[in-house]
Amino acid sequence: MEPAAESDAEMLGTPDPELAATMGFSGFGKKARTFDLEAMFEQTRRTAVERSRKVLEAREREKEDQTEKEFRIPCTASSVSASSATGPGPTLTGREAACSEGEDNSNEAFSGPSMQSQSSAKGPAEDTDDDDDEEFIGPPLPPGFKDSDDDNDNDDTEEEDNNPVKKIPDSHEITLRHGTKTVSALGLDPSGARLITGGYDYDVKFWDFAGMDASLQAFRSLQPCECHQIKSLQYSSTGDVILVVSGNSQAKVLDRDGFPVMECIKGDQYIVDMTNTKGHTAMLNSGCWHPKIKEEFLTCSNDGTVRTWDVNNEKKHKSVFKPRSVQGKRVIPTTCTYSRDGKLIAAGCHDGSIQIWDRNMSVHTKFHCRQAHASGTDTSCLTFSYDGIVLASRGGDDTLKLWDIRQFKKPLNSADGLPSFFPITDCCFSPDDKILVTGTSVKKGGGSGKLFFFDRESFQKLYEIEVTDASVVRCLWHPKLNQIMVGSGNGLAKVYYDPVKSQRGAKLCVVKTKRKERQAETLTQDYIITPHALPMFREPRQRSTRKQLEKDRLDPMKSHKPEPPVAGAGRGGRVGTHGVTLSSYIVKNIALDKTDDSNPREAILRHAKEAEENPYWVAPAYAKTQPKTVFAEVEPEEDEADKPEWKKRKI
Repeated sequence: MEPAAESDAEMLGTPDPELAATMGFSGFGKKARTFDLEAMFEQTRRTAVERSRKVLEAREREKEDQTEKEFRIPCTASSVSASSATGPGPTLTGREAACSEGEDNSNEAFSGPSMQSQSSAKGPAEDTDDDDDEEFIGPPLPPGFKDSDDDNDNDDTEEEDNNPVKKIPDSHEITLRHGTKTVSALGLDPSGARLITGGYDYDVKFWDFAGMDASLQAFRSLQPCECHQIKSLQYSSTGDVILVVSGNSQAKVLDRDGFPVMECIKGDQYIVDMTNTKGHTAMLNSGCWHPKIKEEFLTCSNDGTVRTWDVNNEKKHKSVFKPRSVQGKRVIPTTCTYSRDGKLIAAGCHDGSIQIWDRNMSVHTKFHCRQAHASGTDTSCLTFSYDGIVLASRGGDDTLKLWDIRQFKKPLNSADGLPSFFPITDCCFSPDDKILVTGTSVKKGGGSGKLFFFDRESFQKLYEIEVTDASVVRCLWHPKLNQIMVGSGNGLAKVYYDPVKSQRGAKLCVVKTKRKERQAETLTQDYIITPHALPMFREPRQRSTRKQLEKDRLDPMKSHKPEPPVAGAGRGGRVGTHGVTLSSYIVKNIALDKTDDSNPREAILRHAKEAEENPYWVAPAYAKTQPKTVFAEVEPEEDEADKPEWKKRKI
């Protein structure tokens, strides 16, 4: 049986040439290779356990060596110098012993001249298994050694924590020219790739940081609301649509490229109760997106209402919130916002109050402060901190206040002396929630508009940036980019960034060189070269301009001088200047008539003597009935002082 089995194996092992030629491929009949997966998994598990055990043992040895070294350091200076000369020897010997023990336990064989090379070869393998992915070249470092770079990084981090001013990214800036009028709206998408600006010139401009070069030109400009000033621009939480709030009563939603998606309906202005109206009936003041629900947004208007909307339903609002004064009368909301979790809706009103509702309960306010700011001023901005506890308000009374919504009667902190001439002046929190930022307004020629940074806890002024010689209206600190966008009153939008602390954004476009403009090549005539055409269809070769002009001067038709106009009577078949027709004769005489009829009375009285001597029109008609002309008697003017009071002229 055994020889037969061997012959079968040989038959299976060696391919048959006839069979290979018949089937069309070689290797037919070979046995497939099999793998034992369970054994492979078991081997991998054992290897991992062994490596983990070696790493733990190495760490324990390092701890023991470090402890021994601490005990060996003497207290006197002489012993310190002696140990510095002899100390590395035993420490290194102990590490060599540890490495040799690790080698004895393992089944791996290393080749090399000394134990140091083996330990250096093994060091990176152990470090790779460790959390640190750094590879060291050379002998292992002594225990307790710290890299100077790590120390510097740690010191810098601690210094930044102690000094929040160093977290402000203001070392570099770029300037985007929106127009000549105030930049009244700024918006950045959540990823920080695109910036949109809107202004009092009705324009909305789109800026793509990744697509711009150093010329810093917007890739799109449009007027979505025709002749209405832009009040607010904001990307949704997903960044796919943009909310546009302008001076009219209808908010618009655009997609990322500026094409309209929906427009809110306008309400009936003759209905008294604003709850029964489908939309706003007066100018909008502000608006924002819900932070969690991507289809919902919020608007407030001069009709005294705050309304929530759904992008998918433009025919009617979702809910209505009506702020009320102390007397229960209607009051105009000047700004509105959602809390960070989207559960609260806050509105700053024209009477200086701040009113906060639960999003699901639109009747009564959940929190309110009646005298948050001065009455009759426009509260221009409300913003919640990232932790959702603190609310910052920028008032038209030149103040910036910080509120704890759990104790809403008194502000936590307040800063005054911050002029604000615009009803849309911004304030915002830093990404780490420790700094509060706002801008100030200046009159024309009255200095520079500044950006102020306040500490959230102490409310001390940490830093200020002089932006430009106009008011600072809008400010935005993006958490992902760590860059500050500022909109000013002279049509400029500035972006402040730091090459180290900031990410992407303005850093992408400043490194790109300006594209060279292609000069359009203008040709007076396009020549078609047809070398094999017949002579009658062949176009002449293009010659130089000078030669062509010389040839034209020799041509009597092209060089013919136009004849000058005929002066006086016509000759040679050409009509004179004034012509020979009756109309030309009359026109000529009218033009030559120099009679001055500037005084019509003298012109009439010029014929008075002739009319009296030879009457023809009026006198013969009255010759029988009134031969003697009777004129009205002129009464002398009475003095006003002699008249009674009731007859005197009343001036």
